[in-house]
Amino acid sequence: MENAKAAHINELVRVSEGIASKRDAIITASWRRCVADHKLDPTVRREAYILPHERLCLHRDAMDEFLRMARFGLEALYHQVAGMGYALLLTDSNGVTVDFIGDRASDDDLRRTGLYLGADWNEGRAGTCAVGTCIATGEALTVHQTDHFDATHIPLTCTAAPVFHSGGGLAAVLDISALRSPEPKISQYLALQLVKAYTHKIENANLYNNFRREWVVKLSASQEFAEVDPDFVMALDGAGRIIGFNHRAWQLLAGEGEGREDLIGRSFSDLFDCQVDDLVRFVRSLPTDQRTLHLRRSGTPLFAQAMPPPAIAVLRPRKGDEGNLPKPLQAMCGGDPALKAVLTRAAKLVNTRMSLLIHGETGTGKEHLAKALHQSSVRAAKPFVAVNCAALPEALIESELFGHEPGSFTGATSRGKKGLILEADGGTLFLDEIGDMPLSSQTRLLRVLAEREVTPVGRTKAVSVDVRVIAATHRDLVELIKAGTFRDDLYFRLNGAVFTVPPLRQRGDLDWLIDRLLAERAERDGIGYTIAAPALAALRAHGWPGNVRELVNALDYACAVCTDGLIELMDIPDPVQRSGVFEAWPASAPTPAADSADPAVRLREVLRRLHWNVSAAARDMGVDRSTIHRQMRRFGIVPPHRLD
Repeated sequence: MENAKAAHINELVRVSEGIASKRDAIITASWRRCVADHKLDPTVRREAYILPHERLCLHRDAMDEFLRMARFGLEALYHQVAGMGYALLLTDSNGVTVDFIGDRASDDDLRRTGLYLGADWNEGRAGTCAVGTCIATGEALTVHQTDHFDATHIPLTCTAAPVFHSGGGLAAVLDISALRSPEPKISQYLALQLVKAYTHKIENANLYNNFRREWVVKLSASQEFAEVDPDFVMALDGAGRIIGFNHRAWQLLAGEGEGREDLIGRSFSDLFDCQVDDLVRFVRSLPTDQRTLHLRRSGTPLFAQAMPPPAIAVLRPRKGDEGNLPKPLQAMCGGDPALKAVLTRAAKLVNTRMSLLIHGETGTGKEHLAKALHQSSVRAAKPFVAVNCAALPEALIESELFGHEPGSFTGATSRGKKGLILEADGGTLFLDEIGDMPLSSQTRLLRVLAEREVTPVGRTKAVSVDVRVIAATHRDLVELIKAGTFRDDLYFRLNGAVFTVPPLRQRGDLDWLIDRLLAERAERDGIGYTIAAPALAALRAHGWPGNVRELVNALDYACAVCTDGLIELMDIPDPVQRSGVFEAWPASAPTPAADSADPAVRLREVLRRLHWNVSAAARDMGVDRSTIHRQMRRFGIVPPHRLD
């Protein structure tokens, strides 16, 4: 080993004297910089320098919000590389390690080599190393074994990538390092790609967090990834000027020959064939393949998604439109063009007797639309009666809908029953899941719609009834008619007007809806709720197969388990977490076994699985809460939302 270090020092001296080297140009340039600029002696071996706690706190405090946001990216990355012996370091722009994740079993070795919280990896102190040289060059790179300047670091392999803030400057460096590795440098190629990918995710999450009240435009050369993992992201102010961007967006425009001047303040329409007023074309309500724009200089096409500020409408209404939309209908939409068009058309029919049919996926809010139509009409003071046609037993559906006379059949009540249709007299009858109504009942419902009268079971004389009928279904009634399970004449009675509620994944007002639901929950609970950037990013990225109903459930859960009203990524239900910017458990990395031999690993994974709920962890492990707290202190386990 000593011979290898002596040979390494000799090579350093030759390179510093200008002799050519077979090493990467970026490594040889760093070696020469260490001697000429930093005045480092290649024959002197340096121990790792760990900052005192007080000084470390100053560095951490300076980037407190960024650290909380980036922590989820570090944890997701660590779960992909932990079994390979890597430690993760996040440094500030000065090279000081402000966050760290590593194997506790190797704690002493990691601290000794500087792969630890508080270590200073600036090139001027540590010589050529992944973090320091990344800061000096602004490039992602691997410094592998003898690439290091200081002979002390020869056993290490270190891979780092810069994290840029939304104004273009260096914010941090993400590094993964190992105490030992295979000799070929190519063995670290995958590590380099992973670090690049996660720095991109962290940059995007940071931008979303910083500009969540502004227009954000996501661009990608790939139609499939334009929404979930965009290459280029920019934030715009109300005038269409660029106020933030990720590093790839800066590289894209620099590659277009726009120069390396600061992009801040540039007009979006100067760079792309899109005016600020046209951004509404690029919200989610349109299919991705219809949302393309082009770079003005080269004509390169890109797929786009525009995320509007939650406080403004994405559709500029014609003069007088807002005044014609009743408040209950206004409250259903935060500006999504497709939903806004449905509500505007529905508003014109609120006071007609025409039957309405609402179509849409499960959970999109069909009943909410029906209630809003009722509340907007002259029938608002009368009953709104909702009937789930799929939930009523077939044998009782007629008596439930039409009512019955006393003793009219076995099991009938002695006082009889009015029936849901008569209960809705003067108001609105909402027939949910009408496609699941049995054929026999469809025949009698058809008479109600045609004659506006109902005959209770056991009675011979019909009773007049004045109801507005609104039906809803997630099924294709035309296909049911072809299959013979739905009456065509009933269909034509119901579809006086047909409205389709767009699924949540196609709506452009998700942020508005989240804000509104949290405000309603806050009013009910008497506590204010705020949502952290990684949690919001996960909600934005999720596909919402259960639509608004699934979103309501996710936010109810998050509000119930969050701490002090702050909803973190860990408070979001697991299926939604896995769709977010950072996966809690990446699909490629299985969850560690709960019966791990390492008690620290086992405790950490139990806490993570139970969203850091100490009481639940104590029950799961069959111990007292005090034992969990004591073990957390012993193993240095700190919940992410409690980090300084």
